[in-house]
Amino acid sequence: MATYNIWTVGCQMNVADSQKLAAGLERIGYTAVPDDVDADLVVINTCAVRQHAEDRAFSKLGVLRKRQAEGAKFDIAVMGCSVGPKTADLRRRFPNVAVWAPPQQFDGILELAGNARDVSEGELGSLLDGGMARTWAVPSGSTAFVPVIHGCDKFCTYCIVPLRRGREQSRPVDDILAEVRFLAGHGVREVTLLGQTVEAYGHDLDAGAYGGRDGRPDLATLFAGIDAIDGIARVRFLTSYPKDMTDRIIDAVADQPKVCEHFNIPVQSGSNTMLERMRRGYAVELFEERVARIRARMPDAALATDVIVGCPGETEAEFAETVALLERVGFDVIHVAAYSPRPGTYAERRLPDDVPAEVKKARLRVIEGLHARSSERINQRLLGKTAEVLIEQLDELGRATGRTRAGQLVHFASPGQVGDLLDVEITQVTSWSLRGRDARSPVLTVV
Repeated sequence: MATYNIWTVGCQMNVADSQKLAAGLERIGYTAVPDDVDADLVVINTCAVRQHAEDRAFSKLGVLRKRQAEGAKFDIAVMGCSVGPKTADLRRRFPNVAVWAPPQQFDGILELAGNARDVSEGELGSLLDGGMARTWAVPSGSTAFVPVIHGCDKFCTYCIVPLRRGREQSRPVDDILAEVRFLAGHGVREVTLLGQTVEAYGHDLDAGAYGGRDGRPDLATLFAGIDAIDGIARVRFLTSYPKDMTDRIIDAVADQPKVCEHFNIPVQSGSNTMLERMRRGYAVELFEERVARIRARMPDAALATDVIVGCPGETEAEFAETVALLERVGFDVIHVAAYSPRPGTYAERRLPDDVPAEVKKARLRVIEGLHARSSERINQRLLGKTAEVLIEQLDELGRATGRTRAGQLVHFASPGQVGDLLDVEITQVTSWSLRGRDARSPVLTVV
C-alpha cells in the first residue's frame, strides 16, 4: 500500500491546495497517514508570506533530510509559495527533494507518485490533462474551503503573493457551484469561498446576464447560486480588499440568508502615508467608508482585519494613527504581524528595513493587547444570550466545538452530531473563545 503525508503551513488557500493534491493522490491509489514517519511520499506545502512560516518549513525539511541520511526510504516533494524564482538556491540546499512544485502546479508531484506505483500512462494522463480541475477532496467534516479566484493583481510593496501565485484568475461559476454541490452531498454544511482578494472574483470572466461588473459574475453571483444548494447552511468568504468591496456585494451579504455577516478586511495600516508606501491603493477614508456601509446594512456584523507593524519607514506618528483607527473601528479580531522582508518584493529591493526589531516587537505587543481588549468587549455582548453554532468537532464525551455566524469559537456539551446547527446559550466569555450550553439540554456543561 502506497502512503502519503502532507504537511501544510500558511493560509486557507494552502489548506485547499493540500486537500486538492490529496484527492489526486488518492485517485491513483495512495492512502493518507497521520505521521510522515509512515509515509512513502512526504509533501511539504510552504508559505513565503512570513519568515517564520518559511523557517518552519525549512526546519521540517532538515529533519526529513536527516532521516533519509540515516537510511529511511521515502520521497519528498515541496510545493507552495516558497517555490519560485529562487528555487535553484533551495535545490542546492536540499538536493534530496524530488519535486519542487509552484502553487497549484501539482503535475510533478502526481507524476512522481504515479511512477512510483507504476500507474499506467493513460490513467495518469487523464488526471494531469485537466482532471485536477474536477478532483475534489472528499471532506472529513462539516466545513470546507472552496478557492474561487487564484493569484493577486495588487502588488503591494511588501507582499510576495503576486510573485508566487501569479495574476488573478477566476474559476467559472458552474465549476464552483458543481464543487459546492459535491461537498454538500458529502455532508458539508458550511463553505468558505477563498481568494487572495476574493471580491475581485469574476472581473476576468466573460460578461453575461450576471448583474456584476459590466454583466460579469461577481461574489454576489456565487452567493445567490450557493443559496439554492440544498444542504449548505452557511457561506463565508475571505480575504477582502476594500476597493473591490462593492455595495452590491455588501448588500448580498445582508440579503442572502446563508451568507455569514463576517468580514475579514485587511487594513494593514491606519496611516495614509504608510498605505501609500505600501501601495495598497486606497486611503483610510475609503476603508472607513466601507466599514460604515457594512454596519449601516448589518449593525452586528463581525469585522476582522490584518495589520503589519514595522514596515519600512514606519514612524511613531504613523503607528499611532494605526492604533487610533483600530480603536475607532472596534474590530472583533485583529491579526497582527511584524514586517519581515520577502525576497523579490519591491520593499525588499528598494525600501530599507529600518525599524529596529525591538520596536517591531513593542508595537506588536501594543496591537495584541488592543485586540484582546476589543475582542473580549465584543464577546461580552453575547454573555447570557443564545447564538447559533455549527458543530465542527465532537469527542466521545460529548464535548462539542463550533463557531457562531460571526466566527467566534464556542465550546459546549451536546448530544448532537458534527454538522448540526444548534442554539447555544453563552455562559462564559474570553478574548479568544466562548463557553456555553446546548439550549435544548441546559443541564449539559463542558468539563
